[in-house]
Amino acid sequence: MPEKKWDRPDGVAAPTSERLSLVLRGLRALEAQGVHTVSSFQLAERFGLNPAQIRKDLAQFGEFGVRGVGYRVPALKAKLKELMGLERTRAVVIVGAGNLGQALADSRNFNVDGFKVAALYDIDGRKIGGKSRTGVPILDLATLPDASGTLKADIGVIAVPAEAALEAARILAGSGVPAILNFAPISVPAADGVFVRNVDLTFFLENLSFQLAVRRR
Repeated sequence: MPEKKWDRPDGVAAPTSERLSLVLRGLRALEAQGVHTVSSFQLAERFGLNPAQIRKDLAQFGEFGVRGVGYRVPALKAKLKELMGLERTRAVVIVGAGNLGQALADSRNFNVDGFKVAALYDIDGRKIGGKSRTGVPILDLATLPDASGTLKADIGVIAVPAEAALEAARILAGSGVPAILNFAPISVPAADGVFVRNVDLTFFLENLSFQLAVRRR
């Protein structure tokens, strides 16, 4: 029986892409445990997801799973990686070689299954020319525009203080980096042709504090 077509639509809502990432994470865990097939209910129960939502999300891209059997873990994992553009390694550059930037550069999550940190960039002459703990080079931020053609970075990560974030975003966008993940405690607006995702850790801490305060009333 021929394999069903895998459709990649032009646009996918952010909540859908986030749920697919959670499904992919669950599939990785199941594969590591030697599990070969899983139903949407089992996947949802083990990883805190909604089985109906899993089926609805996957149905946007084609027909998957075998009635009475479920999803074949390795096959669905491979299809999700293809859909999410993880079938090839994407180069990541990090602006800011402080504690956060170097921790991200050395993180296994930034250097596994589709991602590789190519370089750290900074303006501090004491750091330029050095390396992170795992050997990621620390380069002069002023050289990023000229190096962009060689690095072919797909994602730029901002790990600088708030006052330097907008300039870092401008340099990344001007260097042809098409996607930015911002960890600075300030919102960076999207630019033409550049995807931006702001991850304000202070925001999440404040939200957790609020939840604790409400619970204690």
